[in-house]
Amino acid sequence: MKRRTVWVAAVIAGAMAGLVQAQDAFPSRPLTIINPWAAGSATDVMARTIAEEMRKDLGQNVVVMTRDGASGIIGMNALVQSPPDGLTMAFTPMTPVTIQPHYVASLKLSPDVVQPLCGITENILGVSVQSSSPYKTIQELIAAAKTKSLSYGSPGPNSAPFLAIDQLERDQNIKLNHVPYKGDAGSIQELMAGRLDFVSSIAASAAAQIRAGNLRLLAVTSANRHPEFPEVPTFKELGINVQEDSFAGLFLPKGVPADIVAKLDAACEKATQSEAVKRVAASGNQVVNYQNRATWESRIASEFKKQGETAKRNGANVQ
Repeated sequence: MKRRTVWVAAVIAGAMAGLVQAQDAFPSRPLTIINPWAAGSATDVMARTIAEEMRKDLGQNVVVMTRDGASGIIGMNALVQSPPDGLTMAFTPMTPVTIQPHYVASLKLSPDVVQPLCGITENILGVSVQSSSPYKTIQELIAAAKTKSLSYGSPGPNSAPFLAIDQLERDQNIKLNHVPYKGDAGSIQELMAGRLDFVSSIAASAAAQIRAGNLRLLAVTSANRHPEFPEVPTFKELGINVQEDSFAGLFLPKGVPADIVAKLDAACEKATQSEAVKRVAASGNQVVNYQNRATWESRIASEFKKQGETAKRNGANVQ
């Protein structure tokens, strides 16, 4: 009987040791980062940089797979359908999870079906005019909008730049003529041609023309000034109640074990500290802004709630 007891204890101990070893060995296979946006996009380039830095830390290859389409929805749906083993992540701006579920019928994306892993970068949004524009400040532009019709371009309804101007209209009691485009490039081109009064876009999209002196950045929607344009104020600094953040980070499918989430978050933090990530962010006029799992999860939840309230106010059929 004693021998049997000893044998059973040995089996249990061996099994426990094997389990611990298996957990310590994560990842035992290559990982994948889904890029829900176009190949070659700024998101794609950053995803590949993060993948390489995480490979160094985790000891396994990290492959980037592009699954673009439907403004990030296709790739994020692919993430949700992945096994919750920590081997599949997605790198994206938060909009497919926090904004689009409030506007796209039957879309199942929400903070309930993904696990926010870590925040990595911020794309600061801003309002730009032609350098020849009579509006030298955002206050002058607002004053003009109260006396005549002004037109502006954005990447389209429900985009973060559009929602920033939606806030501006409500805060300042003005009505602007919105002209939607596919992405920032089209609206900036139209602004340069003199067919728009201003654009609301990612500041990085207009950065080259701003530096060339062709455009003037009047204000940014972030909580903080853009480090590349430190002379440009935030709306909040000017007493205007507009703040629209645009952060990007990594997500996991729901249900990944906590110890694996913690290990991936630690690898994410190391990646954001690397010179490669800083260099790629700077080249794209992005700001590295690491947010750990708890902070990123809280931000996604609060942003989802905020955008839901905006959608209801704008008459959207929230699903």
